Amino acid sequence: MVRQVSWKIGGQQGEGIESAGELLAEGLSHQGYYLYGYRLFSSRIRGGHTNYNIRVSLAPIASIADNLDVLFALDQETVGLCAGELCAGGLVVADAVFLPVLPENFQGTLIAVPLAEIAAQAGSTKMKNVVAVGMTAAMLGLGAEIWEEPLHKEFGEKGDKVLQENLSAFRSGWHYAMKAPELAGRYKMDTGDGTSRPYIIGNDAINAGAIAAGARFMAAYPITPASEIMEAMVKRLPELGGRMVQAEDEIAACMMAIGANYAGVRAFTATSGPGLSLMAESIGLAGMTETPLVVFDVQRGGPSTGLPTKHEQSDIMAAVFSTHGDAPKIVMAPDSIAAIYPDTVEAFNLAEEYQCPVIVLSDMQLSLGKQTIDPGSETDIQLRHGNLQSAGDLPELPQNQYFKRYQITADGISPRVIPGTKNGIHHSTGLEHDETGRPFEGSVNRVAQTDKRHRKLTTVQARFVEPIRVDASDAEAELLVIGIGAANGPIAEAVLKLRQDGVCVNHVRLRLLQPFPVEALEAEMAKARKIVIVEHNATSQLAALIRMHTKPAGRMHSVLKYDGNPFRPAEVAAGCKEVL
Repeated sequence: MVRQVSWKIGGQQGEGIESAGELLAEGLSHQGYYLYGYRLFSSRIRGGHTNYNIRVSLAPIASIADNLDVLFALDQETVGLCAGELCAGGLVVADAVFLPVLPENFQGTLIAVPLAEIAAQAGSTKMKNVVAVGMTAAMLGLGAEIWEEPLHKEFGEKGDKVLQENLSAFRSGWHYAMKAPELAGRYKMDTGDGTSRPYIIGNDAINAGAIAAGARFMAAYPITPASEIMEAMVKRLPELGGRMVQAEDEIAACMMAIGANYAGVRAFTATSGPGLSLMAESIGLAGMTETPLVVFDVQRGGPSTGLPTKHEQSDIMAAVFSTHGDAPKIVMAPDSIAAIYPDTVEAFNLAEEYQCPVIVLSDMQLSLGKQTIDPGSETDIQLRHGNLQSAGDLPELPQNQYFKRYQITADGISPRVIPGTKNGIHHSTGLEHDETGRPFEGSVNRVAQTDKRHRKLTTVQARFVEPIRVDASDAEAELLVIGIGAANGPIAEAVLKLRQDGVCVNHVRLRLLQPFPVEALEAEMAKARKIVIVEHNATSQLAALIRMHTKPAGRMHSVLKYDGNPFRPAEVAAGCKEVL
């Protein structure tokens, strides 16, 4: 019996690699197992290597495993690229049709099986991916009947012939493996708890959070790895009386979202690094006009087109600083897939309360990595609209006077009205302006309005739910590890391993980047002898941001990865031990 298995299937794009992973996960999820899935894919539509890595466990997990237990290979390229990831005694199960061979000096076991042949007997060689899933079920010691419902769900709408052929392919693969002593029950899992939990990508959580927050308009331009957000919204928003508009580019998308928010609709856009660069000026407009705006940036490898389908965290500085001028904004970074839903709701609340842009910084692993999460409570969701005035709140305006939309206030938050509100008429312009919005470049006014726009951000840290999340088992630690986004999953696992090795180590998940939680972070940094910043970029952007805001820390070190792949827990642990 095993408590955890790391499985991967690889081949060419178009061979059903993702479908195989999803089919396997669907059956396992219904049995109460915890899953973490990560798909590597090429920027081409068809062809090019792709693989799907699924980690199955009896306990919650938030990262891919250090090594693979079993690799299903549909071509020789997959063997060459992925066999080195297998653990000692790992297993390569390869389609016999391409006469597979192991790389030199590889100590694992290769088993050639007739995937394509079995699939052809069921109706088509295209179903070799389903045959592989059937074999996997037998290797895990699970019955074929568990996958009846997932197979009907996946293929039922394609007609009875297609459904029956895939059922046959799955069963044939299962029976083949059950008769093979080297396969049957090789990774037999302890029984799951039978609780069916959500198994979702982070972008799904963004969609759910945006709808729960009352967002009813989205404008966006397709871009990997954020496109799933708009693809879901084009279906969901019309059902709720809203709209999703595919704009001609990211500039137009951002401006449409600003316009909708100005008109009183909760609206947003989603993009990746190249799009965020294009939106920079528009985000500044939202800051100057004090218009709510939510932007989701799903980071990928850059610069330029860079690595469109690979993971990175290199938009940190762009999110915080790219807009010209002293533009007020909030930048938040959810620290897990489970946190994305409530954090998305909060992003819309903060945008309205502080009347400014809110950038939600995700990354490819966080948005497209797929994870089992325990369902949260939606009863705690509250919608807050800040200082939004209705007609009944406004006194009659004297003749020829305008409403003081940009009034200088003690807390920096001016009264806001929806256009058309009686007694709320005012100007709105990207130029510097007076309290009514009229363009005005006077020096005293300029200082007063600038100070007001930034004064309102002084209360964000106190209002924000956990600007940092701390796992501090020791009051004084040898090491403090800091990360953002998806890096926190492998960090958390590495911290557990380090503690088992006798290292006193604490972990901080940094969740608010602007305004920066200086005091909270400095308090944790002061407890540690050495500090390690773990991030996915080449220039230590997060470390630079921390140094910029906190007291000098010569004991700060970086563990970096920027090859397009996520951290594995062992890599983080090794980097930390090197620092120690």
